[in-house]
Amino acid sequence: MGEVKILYDLLQLELGRKNIENTELPICITGNLNPAFPIRPYQQKAFQLFLNYWQEAFDGKPRHNHQLLFHMATGSGKTLMMAGLILYLYEKGYRNFLFFVNSTNIINKTRDNFLNGQSGKYLFAENLSFGDKQVTVREVENFQAANQNDINIVFSTIQGLHMSLNMPKENSLTYDDFEDQKIVLISDEAHHINADTKKRLLTQDELFETISWEGTVERIFRAHENNTLLEFTATVDFTDENLAVKYKPKLLFDYPLKEFRKDGYSKEVKVLQADLQPFDRAMQAVLLSQYRRKIFEKHKKHIKPVILFKSKTIKESQEFFEEFKDGMQGLQPSTLDAIRTKTTDATLEKMFAYFLTYNITMENLVIELKEDFSEDKLISVNSKEESVEKQLAVNSLEDENNEYRAVFAVDKLNEGWDVLNLFDIVRLYDTRDSKAGKVGKTTMSEAQLIGRGARYCPFQLSDDQPLYGRKFDADLDNELRVCEELYYHSAYNPKYIQELNTALREIGIKAKETREIEIKLKESFKATALYKSGHIFLNSQQKYDRADIDRLNSSLINQRYKVLLRTGYTKSAVMFESGTDKDSVERKSKDYDLLSFGIPIIRKATQRLSFYEFDNLKQYLPQLNSMREFITSERYLGKIKLEVSGLPDQIENLLPDEKLDATTQILDAIAGVIASDKVEFKGTKLFKPYMLKDRFTDKTLNFAIDDNSDKEFGRSMNDASETAYHLDLSKRNWYVFDDCFGTSEEKLLIRFIDKRYGDLKKKYSDVYLIRNEKHFKLYNFEDGRPLEPDFVLYLIGKEKRDTMHYQVFIEPKGSHLLKADEWKEKFLVSIKDSFEIEQLFTDKKYTVWGLPFYNNEYSEIEFTEAFGSLIV
Repeated sequence: MGEVKILYDLLQLELGRKNIENTELPICITGNLNPAFPIRPYQQKAFQLFLNYWQEAFDGKPRHNHQLLFHMATGSGKTLMMAGLILYLYEKGYRNFLFFVNSTNIINKTRDNFLNGQSGKYLFAENLSFGDKQVTVREVENFQAANQNDINIVFSTIQGLHMSLNMPKENSLTYDDFEDQKIVLISDEAHHINADTKKRLLTQDELFETISWEGTVERIFRAHENNTLLEFTATVDFTDENLAVKYKPKLLFDYPLKEFRKDGYSKEVKVLQADLQPFDRAMQAVLLSQYRRKIFEKHKKHIKPVILFKSKTIKESQEFFEEFKDGMQGLQPSTLDAIRTKTTDATLEKMFAYFLTYNITMENLVIELKEDFSEDKLISVNSKEESVEKQLAVNSLEDENNEYRAVFAVDKLNEGWDVLNLFDIVRLYDTRDSKAGKVGKTTMSEAQLIGRGARYCPFQLSDDQPLYGRKFDADLDNELRVCEELYYHSAYNPKYIQELNTALREIGIKAKETREIEIKLKESFKATALYKSGHIFLNSQQKYDRADIDRLNSSLINQRYKVLLRTGYTKSAVMFESGTDKDSVERKSKDYDLLSFGIPIIRKATQRLSFYEFDNLKQYLPQLNSMREFITSERYLGKIKLEVSGLPDQIENLLPDEKLDATTQILDAIAGVIASDKVEFKGTKLFKPYMLKDRFTDKTLNFAIDDNSDKEFGRSMNDASETAYHLDLSKRNWYVFDDCFGTSEEKLLIRFIDKRYGDLKKKYSDVYLIRNEKHFKLYNFEDGRPLEPDFVLYLIGKEKRDTMHYQVFIEPKGSHLLKADEWKEKFLVSIKDSFEIEQLFTDKKYTVWGLPFYNNEYSEIEFTEAFGSLIV
């Protein structure tokens, strides 16, 4: 069997990565999703791939069934992707959507996300609008009587879908629903309907059931040529040859848990094993949970950490529930003291030190814990009846009015449990099912539970911090670091822990290797005048009121907009099929000035689009005085030109409706660009001084080392046995830290400067290179986006008067990031000609520079040229 091609690879080969990355998301998506859930970079990439696929598939090509797979990590926002795709496909003419999954729990959660505007996890904007049309999302039982102006969704389990179609009842779905009109099928946790595709042997009952499910889905998908099937899963085994053949040609987006964790969207997972009785292990988790709560409260964050106590059987869970309840009621300070004196875990030691520092006695803790973990704040979800009855409470553990601190369960909290404030899982049993060195089924399911629990609990201390991502990988000593970690508490069982860590690495939630390394400033540098009394000059982020915006962006005004009139002609072709079949309709094009259509037509088009309500438009264009000015002024729409394509007699004599349709298309496109260009912040050009000794300190860093990460990352530059770029930094006083554990490009930059150090010393009295380990940020002039240059180079001139003090920001960049981070390079290069500094001393002259990216393979010539201007 030949190699199976992956769809997203084919798409990028066909269209080009740059073209896909530059695709603007349409306003039907950006304007109709809940702004409380900003689209993350990887979600934007998924949308861009889909938009390009859809355009390539349908732009003058035949309509036929399309099946796509989104392989996305648990917690990465698959449901938000579904909501955005529903909005886009509605605009493309779809009105009916079927959401199906194997779990009633996921059905209820998704129903809430799509329909309940009062839910904290509702995914749509308050008002949905498409052009001049207001739209409602409605749940329906079938599509026969669905309102064709609305978004109609049927929610079903795959089991229920199979039953209702093959044994139809009144008002239920029938196969006719899928034959008479086009429908989008959305399959969540799609791996559940592929058991018969896999090679593993099934029982007769499993075989009948899964073939029935997969066959039912295939039949309704093929029932209408325009039906579309979108599948979402966090679990697909591409090592299975049959699954690879089925899904690689349909895999549009691949974002596994490993990438999710590397991008910082998950908690870091720690496994804490203790040779203690279950209740004492539970108490360690309770203390850690309370410690986190105090840390959050200290930083004015109302976040309640939750613990999951996991048992092997319902009976054991019920028994431990009673033991825990009674133990908490009778809790004594001596129990906590015993844990304190016996522990050797660094985090627990830090926790007890925190309690001591803030005068939190064991007696005070006992009083708190008895209240916070009282019986009314414990919830058991073991029996089927309890799970259904209490599911709402378990799925709303993050809500302020939900006071549950601990959940007791066996295996009810699996797929679909979407809780972000879970920080501790306590395994109350001590068994293994691994054989012959292979990870057992139970251990793998435990690892998957950890993966679900490890999604990040959002918080930020300032606007320039990521809300949904880790912030302290480069500052492990920060007390908030424990609020970015999930602890899995286990009995002392080294073989089990080894197997669990293997499983965690297999699913991607844990790196192959982690290193915690302390880096220190050299004592020689701490003794310098630069460190003791010198400054680092930094700009700041400011809210941007757009007061200086008095026109549309020139790129919008000068662009020629292409409009394709509807001719009524259709034809079919297969995506990416090479052939000579061309559109047989003879089309011609003609240029028009938009204003030539007449003010009434343009005004009517603006009235169709809610974006152009004057109050909304003023938010983006604050100097706009009236809609007439917007339509007629050359600073806005007055110079817009369009190229109309259609049948020869159409374009020569445009009907009023055709003019209105063309104008609406153009204004809708312009609205999307204006909305995406709304700048909330800008970076100041004024750089203010901050004491260097206050910014640069010793730090403990965390390095997560994966198979596909930079091979130099986390490796000592001093140690010749670890690195390919050895340099003994202990003998280079100009490098202020005792070692470098950065990437290959960072180490190559250090070697680059080492070779030129002699030339620098000829011109400057002092030369110091400082690695930025999350010590400072800069802010892009244009939009205030934060960036953290990897290095700052200090150069102090030899002049006795008006001594030059250069502060140069440098960013080595891997080849794979040169394009994506192009905005950073543009900003760094612009600093030299844009910065403003209030000079502090009459005999010193401070100047701030930024250099182009350093990349050994692709940009060393440009970097060398720019760097050379510091030496000449």
